[in-house]
Amino acid sequence: METSLTLTTDMALVLGLLVFTVVMLVLEWVRGDLVALLVIVVIGVTRLMPVEQLFDGFAGNAVMSLIAVMIMGAGLDRTGVLGKAANFILRLAGGVETRVSHLVNAMVGSMSSIMQSQALATLFLPVVSRLSSRTGIPLKRLLLPMACCILAGTNMTMISNSPLILLNDLVASANRNLPPGAQSIEPFSLFAIAPIGIPLLLVGLAYFAFLTPRLWPSEEEEKQKVTPGRTETYFAEMYGIDGEVMELTVTAESPMVGMSIVEAERLHGAPLILALKTGNEARLAPPGDQMIWVGSVLGVLGKREDISAFANNQLCKMQSRLRNFGDMFNPTRAGIAEAVVAPNSRWIKQLVGDLRLRKRFGISVLAVTRGEQVFREDVREVSLRPGDTLVMHGLWRDLTLAAESRDFVVVTDYPQDEQRPSKIWHAAIFFALAMGLGLFSDLKLAVAMLVGAVGMLLAGVLSMDEAYHAINWKTIFILACLIPLGGAMDSTGTAAWIAQEAMAYLGDLPQWVIQAFIAILALGFSQVISNVGAAVMMVPMAINIALASGGNPAAYALIVAISTSNTFLLPSANPVLLVVAGPGGYKTRDFLRVGLPLTLLILVTTLISVNLVFNRG
Repeated sequence: METSLTLTTDMALVLGLLVFTVVMLVLEWVRGDLVALLVIVVIGVTRLMPVEQLFDGFAGNAVMSLIAVMIMGAGLDRTGVLGKAANFILRLAGGVETRVSHLVNAMVGSMSSIMQSQALATLFLPVVSRLSSRTGIPLKRLLLPMACCILAGTNMTMISNSPLILLNDLVASANRNLPPGAQSIEPFSLFAIAPIGIPLLLVGLAYFAFLTPRLWPSEEEEKQKVTPGRTETYFAEMYGIDGEVMELTVTAESPMVGMSIVEAERLHGAPLILALKTGNEARLAPPGDQMIWVGSVLGVLGKREDISAFANNQLCKMQSRLRNFGDMFNPTRAGIAEAVVAPNSRWIKQLVGDLRLRKRFGISVLAVTRGEQVFREDVREVSLRPGDTLVMHGLWRDLTLAAESRDFVVVTDYPQDEQRPSKIWHAAIFFALAMGLGLFSDLKLAVAMLVGAVGMLLAGVLSMDEAYHAINWKTIFILACLIPLGGAMDSTGTAAWIAQEAMAYLGDLPQWVIQAFIAILALGFSQVISNVGAAVMMVPMAINIALASGGNPAAYALIVAISTSNTFLLPSANPVLLVVAGPGGYKTRDFLRVGLPLTLLILVTTLISVNLVFNRG
């Protein structure tokens, strides 16, 4: 840089706010969205950027595009597009494992270019689980490759992951604060990065095509022969949930008379209480505070000898034939299912008992698994974390209604009707219209995406209430509130000062070395904070380093956005990996073993592709 910058008070404030944001996102002492709200308030109070620009993020291109993409993704899900995708894969693969794996990876990788990555992973989890159950292919060999190919495929368009959606807003902010004489950076169009993203997806597909059989040794394969959620054997081996369903009638002499369900469950040797009939009222998953009276009938699950011993101790009559609950326990109506706690779930950090799932939804939680830990005793006191797998029992109808909250993802293949299959062509037409407008018109990306979203709503693919539920408001708030932090870095000169200090060490190194340094730094930050936070912090810095070193600012910005998106190393670093961690039974070493070579391949491919595209001519 021609003029040396000195650290000002405003720059120091921005740096302090930046460090505070990183530390809070890493330690998670406060929710990420609340941290983001605090950031925007501090920026406004300290006047680190013009107040009239402070809330531009909420009406910005990035936020509106993301809202529209979430609504359209939910519309495609409601019409059964993904179920048809599973049937299509089965027909093409013919049950051959290598074909199934290749087709799943290619399909999700392609679809991730037009659907938000986390939503696609969540929607495809039960699809892949269904494929696993029908073909006998271990779920472990399908889920992680699927997740990684989703992440690789998101780099083909500007609408699939948050850093790329955010990129144009960060570029616009940088343009407002460019030094005199510097050429403004052109915004990226919808498919502008396809020449870079396509090689990245191909690298991911080739990586798993050649290495999947070597990633999980045969002895681990043997452990995965029974796939989750399909058979009683699986639940017995995985959770210790076995035996049969019987009825216990409470007599007048029973000490259980006057007890609540929770108190009865805490008795020594108590089986799992799945149903209760008092008088003429019978229900599955009775609430914990519901009382047991003389003549009440309990539907319980356990080993015959254990139930018999419990019945003798509690002076109950045991009946192996289901006279009261036969219809309720019909496998076509009810059963045991597995569900994964979503990364954006409202259930996170809440106790299972506090969720009152039996009272609200008629669902019993029988066990919780976290990595290699299985919680069977006193499940009500388990505090939930992202990626936890819940073993639930209830009516399939109730499970479907509860799943609409999107707090969890059911990975068990259970009977359910496609909700609006008659609207599938409406969803497809409006989605294609949105893509066409984004590619072939001069409309802003947000407007093009909203055309598709509003079209689906008007056509009845989704109701407005369903559209509100489809939007991940936590992600929206984090995105909108962190955009001003990037603007403050530009407007106060903080990004330029950091670039100046960095160039003192980078000196006259070749462009590809500086780009590699930026990419690795962005990748490192995205492992410990959200990819949105890493992009907000790194893009202004990268643009200023490009200006100081004579590089292409657009190329540097894109390298950061792609690097923060492709985090394959730790499940905690990316919601897509977190979604598959529990159902796949993966350990940290699995992610490192698979992710480290893939990260290096993606990094090299990114640098080569970006330079080929931006240095042509």
